[in-house]
Order: sequence, then C-alpha cells, then structure tokens
Amino acid sequence: MRILTTYLIGLIFGVGICLGGMANPAKVINFFDIAGTWDPSLIFVMGGALIVTFIGYRFVLKRPTPIFDKRFYIPTKTDLDLQLIGGSALFGIGWGIAGFCPGGALPALGTGRAEVLIFVVAMLAGIYAAKMLQAALAQKGENPT
Repeated sequence: MRILTTYLIGLIFGVGICLGGMANPAKVINFFDIAGTWDPSLIFVMGGALIVTFIGYRFVLKRPTPIFDKRFYIPTKTDLDLQLIGGSALFGIGWGIAGFCPGGALPALGTGRAEVLIFVVAMLAGIYAAKMLQAALAQKGENPT
C-alpha cells in the first residue's frame, strides 16, 4: 500500500507540475526574465503549492505519527550556513539557466527531449559530487553541515 500511495502522490505531483507549466523550460525562463518577456503566471503555481503545503502540514501534523512510518522527519536545523546559502544559490542559478528544477525535470523526462536528460544527468552528478565532498570533509574532521 505504501508503494502505491507513493506512486499516486508522485503522479499527482508530476501532472500538477506539467499542467502548471513548470516542466516547460521556456515558461520558467520567461518567469525569471523580469526585464524582458516576463511571464508572472508561475507565481500562481508556486502560491498554490505554498497554500496546499501550509494547509497539509497543519492537517497531517495533528496526527501522532505518519500513516506509513513510526515518526515524522521534520528538519530541526534552523541556522543559515554556507552550505544552505551556497546550495540555494546554485539551485537558483541552475534553475534560471536551464529552466528546470528537479520537480519539473523528472516529469519532463517523459518528453524524451535531450536537454531534459542532460539536465537530470548533470543534477545527479552534482548530487553525487556534493555527497563525495561532504564525505571527504567529514573524513578530514571538518564539519560540512
């Protein structure tokens, strides 16, 4: 049941991303092009996502535990550090250049377009490189987090 639920949630997310235009890199790049061909329509997609998340968290966190796990995994870290700020900056730069974020790129893989595949491969390589860097820093005794 857990796998089926996960699949259905991912399917709904992917369909929403596609219908909202987040899987279309031209639409995303136009959203970031404030001085040129600005398309503000993605504000409504993001705003809708924030509203659903806000309501969903309040509804779900009233339960003592999740349905399919023993506990909730809520981030506890609240400080702003170089890792968070640097990662956010890299994410934003990559999103603005490529027109894809991970949430939009994965459903767009179904289009079979080469640029989507290149983005996803580059994203996975970046994730792997970051994990290797964290492991190397941890091995040297430096705290990467």
